[in-house]
Amino acid sequence: MLVFQGRFKGMPELRIGTCSWKYREWEGIIYPSVVKHNLLVYYARHFNTVEIDQWFCSLFAPNKVRLPEPSTVREYTAAVPENFTFTIKVPNSITLTHFYRKKKSEPLQPNPYFLSPKIFHQFLERLEPMHSRLGALMFQFEYLNRQKMPSLARFLQLLQEFFQKIPGNFPYAIEIRNPNYLNRAFFQFLNNHGLGMVFLQGYFMPNIVSVYQKFQSLLGNLVIIRLHGPEREKMEERTGNRWDRIVVSREAEMEKIADMVLELLQQKKTVYVNVNNHYEGSAPLTIRRFVNILQSKQEGEKQ
Repeated sequence: MLVFQGRFKGMPELRIGTCSWKYREWEGIIYPSVVKHNLLVYYARHFNTVEIDQWFCSLFAPNKVRLPEPSTVREYTAAVPENFTFTIKVPNSITLTHFYRKKKSEPLQPNPYFLSPKIFHQFLERLEPMHSRLGALMFQFEYLNRQKMPSLARFLQLLQEFFQKIPGNFPYAIEIRNPNYLNRAFFQFLNNHGLGMVFLQGYFMPNIVSVYQKFQSLLGNLVIIRLHGPEREKMEERTGNRWDRIVVSREAEMEKIADMVLELLQQKKTVYVNVNNHYEGSAPLTIRRFVNILQSKQEGEKQ
């Protein structure tokens, strides 16, 4: 079954895919019942993009950073056609201000690699075989309380210093998890520096449609929408960690997000929609439903 491959007629580029692809539960949905080869080869027959999140977890100790293996990068690149693109979460060794704590009572330990141009250059070197298929490099920042970041102004200052020291010829996008950071200063910063915006639906963030409506005039050419949903643990309980069916319908929400996507396309933006299993229970099935909504709306506009 072909779920989504390509773009809508008369529209700029729209790419829709899933967050990761390594789910055997998708057999019978997008994978054959018996898979003998790389799952990504079969995945790319149905979608034109995928989010790689496996390289995000990279910070293990003050002197231990794990970056992608070149052999893995080559394997993934060889598995997909030339028109396929990857959106990649930048390693958290670069985006974490401090190490994760096992207990909240533990003191914060600063991450010496936070926004390190050196580590980021090493990361880019590892991605070189994939260069022509890079759709976006996403910098995902956790919720930054005042212990970790004194203010939005300081955060933007550090970002500016970082982006001045790294190559400018890559598609970069920023995801933040501070609702109070979603203001004019932040969106103006992205616009001034040619950075894409990552809209995260879920994780205690405000509804992306309301945020988009408020700041749409400040958006650049690249917009990424990540559909994650608000209830990760509850979704895992409902699905039993089997991601082969819809367990929570978010169709009403998707109707409004579809309107947002179509508006962005009319504004000549490049749009990615990355869907997580946790959003409804099965990312490929959600994409099928979302594409149907988009196509129905587009057909309605022609009538």
